[in-house]
Amino acid sequence: MPFTPEDQVRVDEAEREARAAGSAKLLSKDTSESQKLGPFSVACTVWNRAIGNTVVASVRVLHVIADEHIPRLCITPSLGSRRIRRRNELTDNEDGALTNVPRSGGEKNYLEHIYDSPQFRTTCIYGFIFIVFGNLCGNAIALGMYVLQAADMDVDAPLSRGIAVVALTAACVLHAGWRRGGIVVNNVLAVIKIGILLAIIGIGFAYAAGASFGNNSGEKAPVITAKETNFNVHKSFSHVQGDFASYANAIIFTVYSFSGFQQPFYVMSEVSQPKKKFAKSVSAAMMVIVVLFMLVNVAYLCVVTNDGDLDAELDMATTFFRKVFGNETAPRIMSGIIALSIFGNIVIMTFTASRVKQEIAKEGVLPFSRFFAMSVSTPVVWTMRKLRPSKASSNDAWLEQSPAPALFLHWLFTMLLMAATSSLAPGVAYQVLVSVYLYTVVLMVGLFVAGGLLYLRWCRGKEWTDQSGFRPWGGPTAAIVYSEVERGYSWYVVPTVGISSAVMGYVYYLVFAKVIPRLRQQVLVVERDPLIVRQGGKPDGEWVQILETIDFWWSARDPHSKA
Repeated sequence: MPFTPEDQVRVDEAEREARAAGSAKLLSKDTSESQKLGPFSVACTVWNRAIGNTVVASVRVLHVIADEHIPRLCITPSLGSRRIRRRNELTDNEDGALTNVPRSGGEKNYLEHIYDSPQFRTTCIYGFIFIVFGNLCGNAIALGMYVLQAADMDVDAPLSRGIAVVALTAACVLHAGWRRGGIVVNNVLAVIKIGILLAIIGIGFAYAAGASFGNNSGEKAPVITAKETNFNVHKSFSHVQGDFASYANAIIFTVYSFSGFQQPFYVMSEVSQPKKKFAKSVSAAMMVIVVLFMLVNVAYLCVVTNDGDLDAELDMATTFFRKVFGNETAPRIMSGIIALSIFGNIVIMTFTASRVKQEIAKEGVLPFSRFFAMSVSTPVVWTMRKLRPSKASSNDAWLEQSPAPALFLHWLFTMLLMAATSSLAPGVAYQVLVSVYLYTVVLMVGLFVAGGLLYLRWCRGKEWTDQSGFRPWGGPTAAIVYSEVERGYSWYVVPTVGISSAVMGYVYYLVFAKVIPRLRQQVLVVERDPLIVRQGGKPDGEWVQILETIDFWWSARDPHSKA
């Protein structure tokens, strides 16, 4: 990135200071402008995370919940959850993402800004939850099951876990070895997923119109049944499934289907022109998802009825393709496609979650924080520098870097969760891991973010309004709706493991910030000094963070301090 003469002097001084003999400071350089995520890549991070096995597995769960009255508890909660996730997206846009200078970390930054006292408490609690559960182990197990199903093998075989380990490891190696390659893979998989959804929509509507797709075994009968049972308002809504548990489960599973919108917020410092383009890119990507997911639900309902076979199927797509094509080959092909789709989930989550864990390490709250906070040049860039030294420039050293230590930390906890659930059947392990991720990372964290935004709006009113660079439609309505929904289902549905994870995070904070300082008679001092410049060296460019020097050390404790 070009700098103004004054900014170049500041950059040079910061580098000299960090690299001076005896300096313990860690120099963290942000991604160069040519490597930052553009609007299309931002949209692909949303699509690649949101589109996965949830669009087929969660829909099946909703149909089972709905019993014989499919549309009522399938389409209605889906519409509601789409509004909820849209409001959460507006909440995140307002709550710090576009305020001041964007920084990676997502909810970590929002929570630390809102709940800023005492020091380290919020970081420790959120850090514990996200480092342990901020991964897609459950999705990886589902990937292994789909691969085995595509190969016409027993989906509960132990091999499914081996495939899951390979997928998780491959994603970490990809991002550690070639940052640009990981982004390209993410974008390609996102486009493929959009194509898959469009294909499902087209096939479902064509089938409803009478197309046989080579299925000659009474192809019109299922269509008539689907029309009579799924789109007849007198039958579909004749028996009320009004119990709270059914609606709660339906909302929770559909909320999980839209949890991918957070991914770009995790890597805000790696987005090009975030204040100008970011909100539009995320909003447009979510609108595409909303429309496609709704049409996919309708396409399923054009074909699938709750005729007793649904409970025995792994997901809705399998039933859909079996009924459309009337053979076992099409469902197996679809299983392979779904496995590829799930791998896309793992690829993007690995990319974004590792950045959040690196930001947590920069706060000095982890063992070996300095190591996990580092970024290193990727092997691909290092190799190219050796092969083509004439192309090397002074900026090549940080043209492409990856948080390889944080990726190792991410991989380590995925393996620990895989081991912790190894005694369970793969299908059960998938449900457990997805539920834990949903209740902790999505619902609990979302509750505190939305509630915190309401606090900023109502208790710091004018101050926050002046700071915020984003105005969501309807003022604080988005935060109110999202906070109420998350609060209702968090308090009544969150399992014990979700609550205990927050408690363990608080215990970690007490040990780290209270017990250890008393034993050492020292306090931890964390110093993060960001260098902010005008993007592109233009006088009217956006303010962006170009690098940061980080240092933490234990200092003598004030004997009069109560810490």
